[in-house]
Amino acid sequence: MKLKRLSTALTLIGLGITSASAYAENLRFGYASNATPTVEAMKKFAELVDQKTQGDVTVTFFPDSQLGGEREMVELLQAGLLDMTKVSGGLMESFAPVYGVFSMPYLFDSQAHFYKVMDNPDITTPIYESSKDQGILGLTYYDSGARSFYTSEKIIRSVDDLKGLKIRVMQSPTSIKMVKMLGGSPIAMGQADVYSSIQQGVLDGAENNEFALTIARHAEVAKHFSYDLHSRVPDVLLISNATMQRLNPDQQTAVREAAKESTEFHKQVWAQAVNDAKETSEKQFGVTFYYPDISEFQAAVQPMYDELKSEPEKYKVYEAIRQQAEPK
Repeated sequence: MKLKRLSTALTLIGLGITSASAYAENLRFGYASNATPTVEAMKKFAELVDQKTQGDVTVTFFPDSQLGGEREMVELLQAGLLDMTKVSGGLMESFAPVYGVFSMPYLFDSQAHFYKVMDNPDITTPIYESSKDQGILGLTYYDSGARSFYTSEKIIRSVDDLKGLKIRVMQSPTSIKMVKMLGGSPIAMGQADVYSSIQQGVLDGAENNEFALTIARHAEVAKHFSYDLHSRVPDVLLISNATMQRLNPDQQTAVREAAKESTEFHKQVWAQAVNDAKETSEKQFGVTFYYPDISEFQAAVQPMYDELKSEPEKYKVYEAIRQQAEPK
């Protein structure tokens, strides 16, 4: 199956290789299923690149997992078979360990704190460049909301309610450790398999933002969403290092500017879309939202921060992030 998918990927990608002139570049951009605001932000990126380069750089999209899951698309970037993708920062931990700091629970106090950190190049640029030796560069981020637990049967109102539950997590060692410390049984798998796994009882639930209920239709099989707000893991817009080197300096500048401007566009449409997803989940699918006391969740994962001190690179980023928080 993997070979068949790769063959399909090569065929599809081949369609976008030709260029209009010796100076033109077509960037092949693959991505998985995403919430509408993020899809629109990626389209905005493409529009801006086209405008800023006067058509010398264009973008061809391969959406909705046509080329595989997020991990497969990062690997296609590494192989030079894809130019760009957008993936979760949690997944990137497998390629550059420092990304794991974003999966640390209760790292950000609020959305405002999250934006303040992510808009600070002194913090984010070293992270984006940490995967350079893997052939990948980060360009910017998109908000992916606050992640919380949702389940098919048992309601999570306290840490005790998580004990023994089989919970899907991202393919991130930090996320796996977090669920273990909260008493759950983490199962790492791709997003595409979550719906059927909950439906068949392989999973008791998962952790994600509200869009998982609507875009992935998990609300059909999981009716209980508990706002423990344990993490805010950014999505990351990636480009192959080889692709970036292929662009001339003006084109590189245009791509970087377009990426940053697409992030600002994304912020404008994100909040309303989250509210709409929550309302749809309640009214159309019958999902109930719960608001547990998160203090005991925070206490349960505190040992993760004690352990983080043994990883100086990650701990340095953690300290920089916490320094941006508002005083309590």
